[in-house]
Amino acid sequence: MRAKTKIQPAAPSAKTPKLPPNAVKHSAIVLRHLQELFPEPEISLQYRNAFSFLVAVLLSAQCRDERVNQVTPALFARADSAEKMRELSLEELEDRIRPCGLFRHKARFLKQLAEVVVSRYGGELPSSLEELEGLPGVGHKSAAVVASQFFGKNAFPVDTHIHRCAKRWGLSEGKNVRQTERDLCSLYPEPLWRTLHLQIILYARRYCPARGHRLEYCPVCRELRT
Repeated sequence: MRAKTKIQPAAPSAKTPKLPPNAVKHSAIVLRHLQELFPEPEISLQYRNAFSFLVAVLLSAQCRDERVNQVTPALFARADSAEKMRELSLEELEDRIRPCGLFRHKARFLKQLAEVVVSRYGGELPSSLEELEGLPGVGHKSAAVVASQFFGKNAFPVDTHIHRCAKRWGLSEGKNVRQTERDLCSLYPEPLWRTLHLQIILYARRYCPARGHRLEYCPVCRELRT
């Protein structure tokens, strides 16, 4: 995936939500650093197809991607489609995803998800954000990740990393991820959304953690505070 370095943050308009002071200026600084450090970010989750990608995204809830990638090869060798996953017993599914945490909760939703994808969509995962959000266990963020990163839709999924960084960088004062998503979508043009989602997550993990943040190791925060 190649970042479009010539695209600039969006200019404010009448429909722009109320943003923090200097949000537009800060958004340009953030974009410059992200494009320099992560010009071609890649999704870290391993998958085989649309359905397995959604499964990996759901398993990553409150679980590191590295742990998910340790679990999914054996899981997808057994069931990488809705038809195959529907045939797994709940007990076997729980056992296979146990290391990901919340395994009983996740296994129940995966069984329901597989059943709905087969019965309603003939085994093919729908590509629209609205249909993805209507699937069992699939929230707005997970649906937006699949719609944008697999199907190429213009969506800006906001997770906890992006939510806290947007506040720390003065891009949003949103009290929840949906409000932060609205603000970021107003600051950046649609062609950047898919890439920015990955860039901010990668940056947050490496340079701007929630705990142990050090200004000298965080180029964005260092420039914003000077």
